[in-house]
Amino acid sequence: MRSILLSGGSGKRLWPLSNDARSKQFLKVLRSPSGDLESMVQRVWRQMNESGLASQALIATSLSQVEILTSQLGEEVQLVVEPERRDTFPAIALAASYLYSVESVSLSETVAVLPVDPFVEKEFFEALCTLPEMMEKSGADMALMGVVPNHPSEKYGYIIPDGDKESSGMTAKEYIHVAKFQEKPCESDAALMMEQNALWNCGVFAFKLGYLINLLIEMELPIQYDEMLKQYGRLQKISFDYKVVEQAKQVIAVPYNGFWKDLGTWNTLTEEMDTTVVGKGWITADSQNIHLVNELNIPVAILGLSDVVVAVSPDGILVSDKESSPRIKEILQNEDQRPMYEERRWGCYRVLDHTRNEAGGEVLTKRICITAGRNLSYQYHLLRNEVWTVASGEGELILNGLSRKIAVGDTVVIDKSMLHSVRAITELEIIEVQIGTQLIEEDIVRVCSEWKDIVQTYVRHA
Repeated sequence: MRSILLSGGSGKRLWPLSNDARSKQFLKVLRSPSGDLESMVQRVWRQMNESGLASQALIATSLSQVEILTSQLGEEVQLVVEPERRDTFPAIALAASYLYSVESVSLSETVAVLPVDPFVEKEFFEALCTLPEMMEKSGADMALMGVVPNHPSEKYGYIIPDGDKESSGMTAKEYIHVAKFQEKPCESDAALMMEQNALWNCGVFAFKLGYLINLLIEMELPIQYDEMLKQYGRLQKISFDYKVVEQAKQVIAVPYNGFWKDLGTWNTLTEEMDTTVVGKGWITADSQNIHLVNELNIPVAILGLSDVVVAVSPDGILVSDKESSPRIKEILQNEDQRPMYEERRWGCYRVLDHTRNEAGGEVLTKRICITAGRNLSYQYHLLRNEVWTVASGEGELILNGLSRKIAVGDTVVIDKSMLHSVRAITELEIIEVQIGTQLIEEDIVRVCSEWKDIVQTYVRHA
């Protein structure tokens, strides 16, 4: 079985920690078995490894998440990158074309698709591994995994079983035939669906690779990966559920009667955090059910409150009753603020200050942290000049083909169009001041990424 993990979206419900560059799955607020903080995607990838599934898995993602996925999971993780965000059907079609035409996966191979951020235990992955067998037994076009609900919830979609069809293996609860799907019903309707043995739709499904490849041919879409990339912009923006799953003639669902939770809001996420304070701050003893997540280097004190989450990041500050926290999405729906913190394959950066003068010029100050042994790409800028000041650590700088060491207190002036890169010898911290008329990340033109290639190709030797 091959697996496709879907990693997309920007995620506003966990603002101010989540933004267009850092979705909820990348927030390091969960405790790993070793005692370190880990993100949802790191947790799931660790569980995939423990279940023996990671080596046969790839992650379908957008270009904006490549750096942070590489940073958190390592260089070995296999990524299929969308040229642009176009919903789950195009993303899965792209990944399927990659499996078929690049990796030459057999058309008879089962492909399982799942979100990159379910909060589950190992039994979830054991159930996932039964999908190929259930497809063989049933002869179905699609096999879903549905969670057996423990309460009537309005938050989830439901898989409704077909009462007119006798489900093979039902005495062992192996699978059910699916009649239809219901999106987020009211609580009373959800209770009625539970009486019909309906399941929560957790976004996990499987199909034979040949089934989807043949569908793409019928839709007159490319099945070769390179051609799919070229034509990606013409694919319909639609979910895989609507385009494929709900149109399939024979669909089964495998009940999963184990732990599953969607950590999509602050109130659900804090329920699974084993510490009430992440970062610098204090909560007084007379405060009840309080969580503080602080990414800034300034202390936050919470006194005498109850049922509140406080989240602090360079993007903003949230103080909210836990039950009301999902409403932040309503407030931010028209906001278009640039991300003030980003995690990259080489480290991370944080915006310290951003000002605009009356003449239209901008000045932006960043604190850049580069992990030892990592490097920035060899690049130049179209619209801005930069001044670097080394705050800590040592590095090797390449500027217009000339190489030299830099250390604490050194200043580097980089005019636009000057090619530059730096590699951290030890962990390197640089204060970067950008000056220009438009300070955007799209201003960067990357020439080369790998350090050895930069040195061999671009460094001039005396």
